[in-house]
Amino acid sequence: MKLVIQRVLSADVKVDGNCIGEIDRGFLVLIGVGQGDTRETADKYLKKMLGLRIFEDENGKTNLSLKDVNGELLLVSQFTLYANCKKGNRPSFIEAGDPGEAEALYEYMIEKAKESVPVVQTGSFGADMKVSLVNDGPFTVILENL
Repeated sequence: MKLVIQRVLSADVKVDGNCIGEIDRGFLVLIGVGQGDTRETADKYLKKMLGLRIFEDENGKTNLSLKDVNGELLLVSQFTLYANCKKGNRPSFIEAGDPGEAEALYEYMIEKAKESVPVVQTGSFGADMKVSLVNDGPFTVILENL
């Protein structure tokens, strides 16, 4: 599994020109599901993501979590996080998870996130999405190989 977590002031995702998910301050998270990922994998990544202390406290130190700042989540599936560009110029995606299994894990992550985050918005699995964001910092964290 791979997560690209961007601390944002706002973010939204559109499909066919229609906004299907929108948040204010929080995390825009691009989620890549790989071969062999399980619910246990997803649980581990969710726990780490939700515990990240990457918001500034009153002293300007990155010491606050998403919960501490009443942050929101925008979760977007992105299998291209598994692009392998080692050979040639055309990426290979053989390390990406099976689409059916990946979608099930993506949906699982959404439901689990909703258990602890009041505002969880999403993209649309497999759709051609347009994602916009105002990156705060910019501050981007990549979680992989946990």
